[in-house]
This record gives sequence, C-alpha cells and structure tokens, in this order.
Amino acid sequence: MAELPNSLEDAIAQARTATQAAIADGYTRLQVELLFPELKLMEVAQQFLPMFEQYNDKLKVFFADAGGAGLARRDWTDVPFKITDIGTGRAASIESKVQPEDEIFLFIAPGSPEVPQLEKICAVIGDRPLVMLNPFLEDAGKIGIGYAARQTRIRFLSTIESCYYLRSVYPDVALFRCYPGLWEILVENNGEYQKIAELPQKPSGDDLDMILAKGQAATTTAEGETAAAVPGKKPSVFRGLQRFIKALRN
Repeated sequence: MAELPNSLEDAIAQARTATQAAIADGYTRLQVELLFPELKLMEVAQQFLPMFEQYNDKLKVFFADAGGAGLARRDWTDVPFKITDIGTGRAASIESKVQPEDEIFLFIAPGSPEVPQLEKICAVIGDRPLVMLNPFLEDAGKIGIGYAARQTRIRFLSTIESCYYLRSVYPDVALFRCYPGLWEILVENNGEYQKIAELPQKPSGDDLDMILAKGQAATTTAEGETAAAVPGKKPSVFRGLQRFIKALRN
C-alpha cells in the first residue's frame, strides 16, 4: 500500500508506478493528478516521461494548444517521441494527429475547451493506452449545447480511470489515491499523517466535509464491508499539509 509521498519526486515516482500497474491490468484511459498551486507542470512532465522510455518513437505527446507544443519542441531536444497539439479549429485533422504506428499517448494538461476535439482523438486512438497528466476536464459537462451533448461528455469522463491523485483539500487534509489502492482521506496529527477514511470511489466535496465534520469516517472495503475508523477532527486544527505542499514545490 502506497504511503503519502514526502516530496514531489516521490509523488511522480509513485504516479509512474501506478500508471504502469494500471496499464498492465488492462486500463487504457488513465489520468494522473498532482493538484498543487504554482506547480511547474513542464518539470513534472519531464520527470513523468521516463515511464514511456520503452515505447521510444511510438509515444505521442499532446499539448492543449500549438503554443504549448512549440515550447516543448524548443525545450525538449533530442527526444524520440513526437509532440503535437490537440487543436480545436476546423483545420485540426484527427488523421494527422493519430497514426497507426503510435502505440501510447500522453496528454499534458488538456482543458475543458479541448474536450470535443479530445473525444474525437480518443475515439481514433481506440484501445491503445493513453494517459492524461493534470487534466482540467471537470467543467466539460457544462460546455456545449443541449442535454445530449452534456451527457455525452459526462460519459466520456466516466471512461477515464484516475490511477494517481494527490491534492490538499484543506490546509491539513489530503485526498490521495495510488492505483491499485483505494481513495484515502488523511489528516495531520502531531506531525504525522493519519488515514481516517478509505473509499472505493472518489468522494464528493459534500462527502468529504461530512466525514471531516462529523468524525464518522468509515473504511469501506471492495466487498462493501464497513468498519469504524479513527475519529475525524476539524480541518482548521491541522497545519502539516502546508509544510508538505511547500516541500513539493521546492
């Protein structure tokens, strides 16, 4: 079982391992989320890329727009893989972006405006594995015209498995998932992080608040069994995660 990392490097290493494990288990649409303010995503991507070394030029890396792709081509010299952008205009050709010889795909920070084009690209990719690093797609269901379009995008998002997730949801409360482990809610207690809940699905904001406020965290196994967990405490009493986030950004 993975433990909360002590540094950004540890977190990225965990994310690589979790992604490789999920791909080995047959998952083909994955996302990795390291959600911290002021995170330098290009540096994170550079440390994440070694997991694709075996694919060499069979890897294709997508950025949200042509500007991001251009900067990567400038800064990432002598790389074997191909770099392109998702593209949102009419001239963006899906056929030119996904080739039969491409075996695996990395999307770096795609956003909700790119979702229509992203859906089309993923449809062409088919069953080949793809990984989204720090996507911002949660509002995608609000974009588009009509109920049918919104539902289509909601279904698209539901096909993506979160294999690694790390976020500070309050100053001293972390939400953590490292595949194949469950979702964990952790709080700082006397300088150490204590797991107060373990859940099979990502908790909503309301679920998280209820667990923390009422101190009724429960550990739910994959079989659905529920057992009492360590009583929760008010988020305002925790300080340690601020130090953790600061360490991650250093």
